[in-house]
Amino acid sequence: MQIWPAIDLLGGKCVRLEQGDYERETVFGDDPVAIAKQFQDQGARHLHLVDLDGARLGKPANLEVVRKIVTTVDMECELGGGIRDAASIKTLLAMGLHRLVLGTSALKQPEWFRDMCRKFPGQLVLGIDARDGLVATHGWLETSTTPAIDLADQFCDAPMAAIVYTDIATDGMLQGPNVQAMATMQARVEVPIVASGGVTTVDDVCQLAAAGLAGAIIGRSLYEERITVAAALKAVAARTHPT
Repeated sequence: MQIWPAIDLLGGKCVRLEQGDYERETVFGDDPVAIAKQFQDQGARHLHLVDLDGARLGKPANLEVVRKIVTTVDMECELGGGIRDAASIKTLLAMGLHRLVLGTSALKQPEWFRDMCRKFPGQLVLGIDARDGLVATHGWLETSTTPAIDLADQFCDAPMAAIVYTDIATDGMLQGPNVQAMATMQARVEVPIVASGGVTTVDDVCQLAAAGLAGAIIGRSLYEERITVAAALKAVAARTHPT
């Protein structure tokens, strides 16, 4: 299982939101590039970036910071937030990002998203953010009537890299992930599922790995030193190569 440390960008700073609420923001650093380097130094090989300004505005907004991160570190970097047209996809991939996370555009324009997956095979990730099992959109500011599992089913035959499944109720709350929901999603589709939201302890990582998840995104708990990248990687390695 891959470990993806998260850097959420708001106004060029590294922040974390509680349950996706822009009014419940904690700033963890003014230098996201330095934080990315720290994650790499700790052994991370993957990095999950979120453009919170972009998610709210509907177009990428922290491009310069993202560019600096991608050119500074040697990690597989993905970015989500406000990516809703082909021009943005081309620009961001040309910047050196390995894959892009799209959510709102997939729900609102399913055929367009499917077409983009065909044009950029293995480079797009379906971002499913769910509140009470229903898909949330536009930076979590709106909740649709579409069940998360149905959205995953709709695109499971598209040439995506993965699905990032975020449980909003647990995101940023340091109370553990919704392992059951993540496991149900992974069992339903063959696409790799990356769990997001509430991953706080080594035990959380172990539970997600045991449930067959392809990856786990870890955010606030890293910044508050409740878990380290090294400890998470060690837990995954121990499960993969038991002694």
